[in-house]
Amino acid sequence: MPCNHKFQKYLNLDLLDFEPETLIVGSFNPEWPEDNHAEWFYGRTEENYFWDVLPRLYGGASLINATPAEWKQFCHDKKVALTDLISSLDDADPSNPKHRKILGGFSDKAIEFNFDDYIYVNIVKLLQRHPTIKNVYLTRGMQEAFWRHLWNPIAYYCSRNNLRERKILTPTADSDYHHQAHNEDNPTNQIPLLADYLLHRWQSEWHF
Repeated sequence: MPCNHKFQKYLNLDLLDFEPETLIVGSFNPEWPEDNHAEWFYGRTEENYFWDVLPRLYGGASLINATPAEWKQFCHDKKVALTDLISSLDDADPSNPKHRKILGGFSDKAIEFNFDDYIYVNIVKLLQRHPTIKNVYLTRGMQEAFWRHLWNPIAYYCSRNNLRERKILTPTADSDYHHQAHNEDNPTNQIPLLADYLLHRWQSEWHF
């Protein structure tokens, strides 16, 4: 039995009731782990600042403690669509304790090095089906060849079709290294909170 994305039915944007102008792309959210309490994209809010940073980027208040219905309404109002690069890990085995432990760690690197049979979301096809999308953001870095291999065709399509494509810092504690480096390099202009640092960095890449 494969490990599907917890919100697989949303990945191809079939459930949207609006035409998006911005697409935000993540990696993968496994449905198996019992402690995956996320109720929608980026919903593990004890570990993820997405719903704090994104609404403030648009001049609103944090939605870190909001409900999935409020998150979806925000996306509707701002014409933002969410998806991920991976739809399923087809060689993941729920009866394999190692696999369950790996997926329970929610690590992109662990996914990259422990599985081989992936079902990907066809992001280029989504962009073709939704020509209103003009801005495409990936919420992770491209240091690893595995993720570059997935993203490069998307970046190429965006470049050829005059779409704004940017890679933004992951809205998790994995960005703390960049945060600490900023504060060390800017002793008179430090940003105390990671969420505020992420907002600062996202503002430098956003389309407004």
